[in-house]
Amino acid sequence: MSPAPRTSDQPVSSLGAGTRAATAMTIGSIVAVQCGAALATTLFDDLGPQGAVFLRSAFGAAALLLLARGRLPSLHGRRLWDVVLFGLSLAGVNLCFYAALDRLPLGVAVTLEFVGPLGVAVFGSRRRRDAIWALPAALGILLLADGVGEGIDPLGAALALSAGGFWALYILQSARVGNSYPGLGGLAASATIAALVVAPFGIAQGGAELLAPSHLAIGLVVGLLSTATPGVLEMEALRRLPNAVFGVLMSLEPAVAALVGFVALSQGLALVEAVAIALVVAACAGALRSAATPAPRDG
Repeated sequence: MSPAPRTSDQPVSSLGAGTRAATAMTIGSIVAVQCGAALATTLFDDLGPQGAVFLRSAFGAAALLLLARGRLPSLHGRRLWDVVLFGLSLAGVNLCFYAALDRLPLGVAVTLEFVGPLGVAVFGSRRRRDAIWALPAALGILLLADGVGEGIDPLGAALALSAGGFWALYILQSARVGNSYPGLGGLAASATIAALVVAPFGIAQGGAELLAPSHLAIGLVVGLLSTATPGVLEMEALRRLPNAVFGVLMSLEPAVAALVGFVALSQGLALVEAVAIALVVAACAGALRSAATPAPRDG
């Protein structure tokens, strides 16, 4: 049974075990997404980034529809717009990120993409300490920006930053849809919309190669790792955490991405890139400490 929805300005400290559970869900989501992204790169030579996104989206949506047991919500008015916008944000972040991943190391792409959660943390927080802990992440991203054109592909960087913008919208819409629909119906509907949006791009780039059994098998695993699993975990986490704290907690993602890129894809990092990622991860530790501290009462 899903927990009762909570508003984004409720103090995290009032939840106790719920905060710890949400943190574990967020970390599990990060690991799943980055392992899926590394696996997806094996499809790029044959399908292209957009073909890989299409398989990921299609299989991910199918898995979520099965988990929702076909119980899609009744959509009308503002709720319909929220679900559609959630689906569009999911399609946008995946298309831009996979295109960036074709040009950048995994760790660098994810670090630049983090402008999305960083923006949510800075502009969405009502607690000063949450915004303060976003500053190390901002410095890390600026260090990476200095390397654009000197080993970092400019178009890849632009695509990663664009993915970050869609990621910010994804965080906000995930919280809204999660609070509006207690089950997985809203998420399944949004994932289906995302799959339909990316279908023309993926089919145009991947062509008949999309139907190769080996590609379908990899696409299935990527869809489960990168769409279905994180979609469920992040929505449940956002029911327990404020948007701002969730956004900064996601700063673990660049470090996990760099580690997965090094182990699975043999992607090394320059010293300045490693320092930049470390700064971004430092923001996560600060956010966790902030989340465990009671919020000051007004008045």
